[in-house]
Amino acid sequence: MVWQNNYDLREEHVTLRHRDTKLDGVLALPESGDGPFGLVVFVHGDGPMDATHDTFYRPIWESFARAGYASLSFSKPGVAGSEGNWLDQSMEDRADETLAAVAWARARPDIDGRRIGLWGASQAGWVMPKVAARDAGLRFVIAVAPAIDWQRQGRYNLLAELRRDGASDEERAAALHRRETTLRLLRSGASVEEYRDAMRNAEGSRSREASGSDEGMTADRWRFIAKNYTSDATADLRAMRGTPVLLVLGGHDINVDIAETERAYRAILPPGTLEVRKFPDATHSLVRHDIERSETALALTALFAPRALFADGVLTGQRRFLERL
Repeated sequence: MVWQNNYDLREEHVTLRHRDTKLDGVLALPESGDGPFGLVVFVHGDGPMDATHDTFYRPIWESFARAGYASLSFSKPGVAGSEGNWLDQSMEDRADETLAAVAWARARPDIDGRRIGLWGASQAGWVMPKVAARDAGLRFVIAVAPAIDWQRQGRYNLLAELRRDGASDEERAAALHRRETTLRLLRSGASVEEYRDAMRNAEGSRSREASGSDEGMTADRWRFIAKNYTSDATADLRAMRGTPVLLVLGGHDINVDIAETERAYRAILPPGTLEVRKFPDATHSLVRHDIERSETALALTALFAPRALFADGVLTGQRRFLERL
C-alpha cells in the first residue's frame, strides 16, 4: 500500500511572479535524466485548487513522466501559497497567467521550449484556446471535459442534477425559473444583494447559480460569474486549428454536455489534428463512476490506491498521445 502513494517523479517547489502576484507551484520531473524534457502545463477547472489538486494530479504527472514529459502546475491565486484571489479572475486573466507559466518554463534549461503543451479540464476549456491564440509555439492541447458555452453548460448541469436527484416536474420548473431570474439579474448588472433578495422571493428553498453549481452565492462568487457567464469557446477554438488536440470525454459527465462539446470540436478542428477519446465509465473528473458515486469508496481509493481512481484507459490514453507526438 505504501507504493500506491509513492510516485516515479521528482517534484520541485517553484514560484512564479505574474504581474504583482506570487504564485506557488510544483514542477514534476521524470524520475531520472537531465532533460530537456517536454512539458505539460496544467490549467485548472473551477474552484479553489492547489497545485496538486489535493494530490489528484500526481498519477497523471507520473503517467506523463513515463512518456518523458515534465508537468507544471500552480496553485490558484489565494490558494495554498499563492497570493491574490482566484474569484477576481476572468477567463482572459487566467489565459494571461497560463502564458506567464509557459514563458517561465521556456527559460529553464531542463525544459524543451519546442515541446510545451497544455492540459486542462472543464473550465479550462474557455482558457486554453485563448492561450493558443496568443502562443503559436504550443505543441499540443489535452482538453478534458471542456464546456463550450457557459450558459448552456449551466442549464445542462442543472437538469442533469435534477434528473439524478429524482426531482419532480414542479421542482424542475421552479429551478429553471430561478435560473432564468439569475441570468436576467446578471444581464442587468445587479448586485449580489439584489440576487439574494430575488432568490428569497422566488419559490423553492434553494437556488442554483448560473454556472449550475450548488455552492452558496458569496459576493466574490457573484462577481466571478458576472465576469465570465458569457464565455463561449466557439470562436477561440479556431485558434487551435493545426495544433494536435486530444479531447477526453467521460460517459457519466453530468457537468458538461459531451455531445455538444464533441460536435463543436469536430466542426472547428481539422480531423488530422483532433483525436477524441471517450471513456464510458468515467465521470466529469475522469474518476470511475462506481467509485465517485460512493463517498466511502472515493475516500478509501484516493487514500490507498489513487491510480485506481481513474477509469480504465484514462492514464494510458493520455500518455500514448504524448508518446505519438
